[in-house]
Amino acid sequence: MSGELRVLGACPLDCPDGCSWVVTVENGEAVKLRGNPDHPYTRGALCVKVNRYLEHTRADDRILYPMRRTGPKGSGQFERITWDEALDEISVRLRGIVEEHGGEAIWPYLGTGTLGYLQGCEGVAGRRFWNMLGASKHWLNICSAAGSSGLTRTNGTAGGMDPENFALAKLILLWGTNTLTSGHHLWKFIQDARAEGAHVVAIDPIRTRTADQADEYLAIRPGTDAALALGLLNVVLAENAQDEEFLAEHTEGWEDFRQEILKYPVETVAEITGIPAAAIHSLGMRLAHTRPTAIRATQGLQRHQGGGTALRTIASIPGVTGDWRHPGGGIAYSTTGHVHFDIDTRDDLLAKPVRTLVMTKLASQLDDVKCLWVYAANPAGSSPDANAIRRQLAREDLFTVVMEQFPTDTVDYADIVLPATMQTEHQDLHAGYGHLYLLWNEPAGPPPGECLSTTETFRRLAAHMGMTEPSLFDSDLELAEQLLSSGHPSLEGITLDRLRKEGWVRLNYPQPFAPFAEGFPTRSGRMRFPPAGKAYTPSHTAGARGGGSPYRLALVTPASHTFLNTTFGNNPELRRRAKDPVVLVNPADAAARGLVAGQRVRVHNDGGEFLADVEISDRVAAGVVASPKGRWPKLTPGGANPNAVVAERDGDMGRGPGFHDNLVEISPCAGP
Repeated sequence: MSGELRVLGACPLDCPDGCSWVVTVENGEAVKLRGNPDHPYTRGALCVKVNRYLEHTRADDRILYPMRRTGPKGSGQFERITWDEALDEISVRLRGIVEEHGGEAIWPYLGTGTLGYLQGCEGVAGRRFWNMLGASKHWLNICSAAGSSGLTRTNGTAGGMDPENFALAKLILLWGTNTLTSGHHLWKFIQDARAEGAHVVAIDPIRTRTADQADEYLAIRPGTDAALALGLLNVVLAENAQDEEFLAEHTEGWEDFRQEILKYPVETVAEITGIPAAAIHSLGMRLAHTRPTAIRATQGLQRHQGGGTALRTIASIPGVTGDWRHPGGGIAYSTTGHVHFDIDTRDDLLAKPVRTLVMTKLASQLDDVKCLWVYAANPAGSSPDANAIRRQLAREDLFTVVMEQFPTDTVDYADIVLPATMQTEHQDLHAGYGHLYLLWNEPAGPPPGECLSTTETFRRLAAHMGMTEPSLFDSDLELAEQLLSSGHPSLEGITLDRLRKEGWVRLNYPQPFAPFAEGFPTRSGRMRFPPAGKAYTPSHTAGARGGGSPYRLALVTPASHTFLNTTFGNNPELRRRAKDPVVLVNPADAAARGLVAGQRVRVHNDGGEFLADVEISDRVAAGVVASPKGRWPKLTPGGANPNAVVAERDGDMGRGPGFHDNLVEISPCAGP
């Protein structure tokens, strides 16, 4: 190959923006990566993390060949082996486990390292192969399950507004979301709205960089968001500003919900949330009299004990105000509910029903698992109760296979490591969960070393094990054709040939898009308000406030501006920019504990501890501390990140995790 080519692709990472990108290839080598200027949402820009993606694919610590463990589990000591040797050993071990313990003793642990519908979690990559073995199913609840469940109970789907329509809003509530760090492309549409006079409010336990840019910031206690929603609606009712026509035509359960709202006057809500009553009343007045109002609520908001209820109640606001009538009104959480692919995991290949194991219950549900197969995930760095996970991963009777690109903490515990491709090296189909576009990713070059894609790995393993089921050997293009064949009107005219040629295509929804102006995808066709007594479930930390726990500080672990989950946690330049880990502490809490700025401290509870440097700041309220997620434990002082103190606790819906719902204490480190 000679000359210059422009290869269209898509960012695969766990971010709502699902960027379209362009790779410049010169003489067969990818030399430049940029955001696609022709894509209406990407608009030519990538984030600070992904700008270094090409460099990352060529990193010195890239895993290029299959490896077998040679040292103790956790040591990270391996020897290079061939693919045939790896597949031989895996085949023997899998057959033995199925024969002795049954297929359900195998746990395929698939994460959000790639959101691809071919290679990643959105299409449940590899599930057909696992069904042939009768392996346990995997509930991928780590990201958005609680909120999706709450929204679905209200609206019939987690899909909502087209985020591009934020440009039409007159009031914008950025609720528990740090847009400029976690999905910055939305900000351009917010700026368009502000140019037309929109008022932007940030609601967050942390005064983030997004809150700094908002017109107004409300510092809310973690996990009290549903109470605030009820308080704001209380003001709407006091103003008699509810949309009675919309309520009558398109909702059910209104009278009971109305009575629930009346139980939350502004003064009560101020006591619950920590927000001054005057600020709640002022925002309630804006909400009552500003159409359209757009609410952006993302995944961080629902990572607590009452997270599903919080999204369910917040999603009720546009039903009361009638904002769903108006383009630019409503709530945007995830647009995935508007994507209607035909995802056929071939459950008919199962000989009998199998159990489902829960991603964030890895430590407690591994006891009777004999094979853990990890792909697109780094649970030793990303999942709750990290210390208990490490103890489980150290079991000699647990056969662990990890498909990976880099030597993560999880890789250190593997028996077999299989080298995985990165996005510029394989085909994939994507749909961002923060916009309404499908994207095709074409490889910009061959994989380095002996790296294989997820789909090719499972094709080879199926052949090695003598499986003959034809669907196990479908090519990537055949799988993509199947996904696009659902017949849903939103896919009309969208073919694989067109996607490969154009790189991206908008789903067939109108612009502007008012998804529920004429009804909801529920059984009754109506929005369903929360039932009496079910509109506010306090988080663990909010419920424990004033109790007898020795741990008095509510820990929030927000997204890092530098890392994306634990992706890029080993990138030298991004690690340099991130510096050492910090914990934000309010001046009052620092003074009460004798802490000084820059001091190395232990953040701890009964589950464990991690080390961080104190940053004394009013960006968090008294009683709240914050330390960003995303660091690799083995590259972090003390060998632990905040997940060491995150409890393995289910939320109220979807078994959502509680990453932002843990009580801790802070103590100085011993020694100099």
